[in-house]
Amino acid sequence: MAWNEPGKDDSGPSWGNGGNRNDQGPPDLDEVVKKLQEGLGGFFGKSGGSGSNGNGEGFTPSGKMLGVAALIGLIAYSALGLYKVDEQERAVVLRFGQYLETKTPGLRWNAPIFEEVNNVNVTRVRTHTSQGVMLTEDENIVDVALGVQYVISNPKDFLLSVRDPEVSLTHATDSAIRHVVGSAEMTAVISEGREALGVDVQTRLQSYIDSYGAGLRVVKVNLENSQPPSQVQAAFDDVIKAREDEQRFKNQAEAYSNGVIPEARGRAQRVIEEANAYREQVVAQAKGEADRFLKLLAEYQKSPEVTRQRLYIDSVQEVMQKSSKVMVDVDSGSNIMYLPLDRIAGQVAPALGPQSRGTLSQPSVGATSGSMTPGNIRSLTDQVIQELRSRQTNEPDSGSIR
Repeated sequence: MAWNEPGKDDSGPSWGNGGNRNDQGPPDLDEVVKKLQEGLGGFFGKSGGSGSNGNGEGFTPSGKMLGVAALIGLIAYSALGLYKVDEQERAVVLRFGQYLETKTPGLRWNAPIFEEVNNVNVTRVRTHTSQGVMLTEDENIVDVALGVQYVISNPKDFLLSVRDPEVSLTHATDSAIRHVVGSAEMTAVISEGREALGVDVQTRLQSYIDSYGAGLRVVKVNLENSQPPSQVQAAFDDVIKAREDEQRFKNQAEAYSNGVIPEARGRAQRVIEEANAYREQVVAQAKGEADRFLKLLAEYQKSPEVTRQRLYIDSVQEVMQKSSKVMVDVDSGSNIMYLPLDRIAGQVAPALGPQSRGTLSQPSVGATSGSMTPGNIRSLTDQVIQELRSRQTNEPDSGSIR
């Protein structure tokens, strides 16, 4: 028996009965769909038509609906066209595949679908490395490794002028380094000419890139390694060591030369200065002697006899001051006593006897020591004369001493 037959007990489930809303069963699905359609129809509009149950209604879009849809689509299309260009980037815009413009940093908009935007970083330094075995001008083989640092200088040319700019850069680098290395000797490539070699490679590589129109700018070319092949490395190290020794010997020779030459020049200058000083001294002395003679001549002309006697006494005094001999004149006779003090200086005390040994002890010590100064000689002379006078006093017939 069916649960919903008329006249039967209505205590069973009544899901299809829409009149009883106090039942505890689930709601009718047809009723929910119908209410949703009525709500939408009031907004979009509605029109009659046959439905699945024979009396349903169909929906057709109205002008209001189309306007809202167009507005939503326009907003979405505009939002898709917004983009931002960073400070280190430039935006290359293509319209239907043809170049349109290059935009600077900031918030930009382009029409989606019709225009294509390509952001290119123009400040980042990129690096390309290359290595190869090359032949130098003097027919030696070297292994060279270098690094090329570059940036994108023209975004338009970088994207449109060359199919693959980095591949072109690789080929241009190989061509430039082989041309420069092939025009230089092995010594310049490996040792002292590496810096100049890098500059030449950079100049030639930039000219190649500019001729291609690749939109790249070479910042720096670094020769990271340049050495002969491993098979001849030991022989080459010996050559390098010999050259270093040669340079060291040259530096030592230059250092010795720099030390000797100024010293010799100083000695020569000193000799010259001493000669000039001696010349000035002799000339001045000669002039002084000449002036003294002229003044003496004037005095001699005034009183010849007195001047002659004075000159004689001065001459004798000058000569006798330089002599170690003593002449003693005796008043009572014509004999002159001669005392060779340079010979008897060490024997004065024994010659004078024990009486005067104590008196002459001081000069004798000075004489024996070899330090016969003018003061010692004068003191010794006075003591001798005193001793002789004392002897003449004891012997009256022998005369007196002056």
